[in-house]
Amino acid sequence: MAKPWVSPTSALACELDVAEHRNDIAIDRPFYPMRPGGTQRRHLFDALGVGSGRELLRRCERATADRGDACMLFWTLGGNQVGKAAISGWREIIIPNVSELALWPFDGSFAELTKPGATVVAETYPGDVYGQLGIPRRPVWSKRQQSGRRFAGAHLLRWLADRPHIGGAALEAAITDGFGVDKTGEDRFDAVVGLFGMIDVVERRRTEGVPNDDDVATWEGWILGQRP
Repeated sequence: MAKPWVSPTSALACELDVAEHRNDIAIDRPFYPMRPGGTQRRHLFDALGVGSGRELLRRCERATADRGDACMLFWTLGGNQVGKAAISGWREIIIPNVSELALWPFDGSFAELTKPGATVVAETYPGDVYGQLGIPRRPVWSKRQQSGRRFAGAHLLRWLADRPHIGGAALEAAITDGFGVDKTGEDRFDAVVGLFGMIDVVERRRTEGVPNDDDVATWEGWILGQRP
């Protein structure tokens, strides 16, 4: 199928208001639902003419050897959804400053875009970076629990120890503590994981990963550092 837009630049021509009713969903208004209550993913699939959520996944969102499918962009309900955060990023950061930003990979390779004084916007996915940092799946751990974040934190501390030039002393206490006991601890944990993954690409320890494919560079984008 021809994918609905997901390119950040296409947001300029697309309706970013989340559809309140199933009848409001359209190819140029694909985000749904605004709130819970009588909503089904099937409403989204039917309105966009697809058979399942997998058809709405970009290539970089599909399962890999290290993780399962990411959440589809256009579904905006539940703790795992990413659509409303994407809308906020486009509205509050990208669209107002689009002439001053470089959008990876749409505007070029990471090596081409990272010049002195440049601001490069790229997508990172902590769920993919876990594997990049060597954080194992077994024994089973959860980022929603402080004990799970402490377990994974041992690998983050090892990452810092291998990169003494980073100067991560201020982070070590938070990592050792498991990023606190409150519910936002998992957000702080993921922010650090995503940052570490980006630093590895900037330092050329890992390739940017984007495949040589016109659809990716024009419409879908890619997750920084994810293998093609």
